[in-house]
Amino acid sequence: MRNIIGILLLLISVQLFAQSDHPQIPKTGININAFVPKGWKIIYRAKGDLNKDHLPDEAIIIQNTNPKNIIKNDGMGSDKLNVNPRMLLVLFKTSGNYSLQAQNTNFIPTENNEENTCLADPLEETGAINIKNGALILSYQYWLSCGSYWVNSVDYTFRFQNQKMELIGFDSENYSRSSGEQTIASINFSTRKKSETSGGNMFSDKTNKPKIVWKKFNWGRLLTLDEMTEELAQKLSEI
Repeated sequence: MRNIIGILLLLISVQLFAQSDHPQIPKTGININAFVPKGWKIIYRAKGDLNKDHLPDEAIIIQNTNPKNIIKNDGMGSDKLNVNPRMLLVLFKTSGNYSLQAQNTNFIPTENNEENTCLADPLEETGAINIKNGALILSYQYWLSCGSYWVNSVDYTFRFQNQKMELIGFDSENYSRSSGEQTIASINFSTRKKSETSGGNMFSDKTNKPKIVWKKFNWGRLLTLDEMTEELAQKLSEI
């Protein structure tokens, strides 16, 4: 399972780090549109109370619309690839406006990937972001339309604590579209415990014999949303 996750993360890392020219985001604004730079658009949005003040905070993913970043593809997959950069913003509602609490420009994959043209948009199947029980959940799904039957779904759970959006949970599911073979991993960074489920099968009740193993692990300080990168995400899959 670790090899599968590592390969998928490697496939998208080059495209992420190639997009480094992100605009400056204001610290405050009267509404969420005030945080969207010219030439960008909101593509995903979630609303909910993240800091327990009973006001509706928002998380948005925005994307550049520069036509120069829509390139011709001579390989497998779509005829054109949209490699416009994306950005995640967490906005806290106050009595009169919104304030920028966290942002990430290095961890939100582009719609298409120039290095692997068969990789589907990691955000399309999951809806990307959700706010549930006071926590922000960032969800990706990696799968290839050519070259592999494996599908990897990952959820990163962040909670506002210690005046930061800290990563408290990581969940990963891998399955084969061919055989139905399934593995699941769940990490709780607050308790330093991880569960690993192997032996599952999504297609056959006869061979579906999941086995759960729990283990403790050592980890330093909690990571924050602002600093997340694919390199750090790969380390999580290796715990």
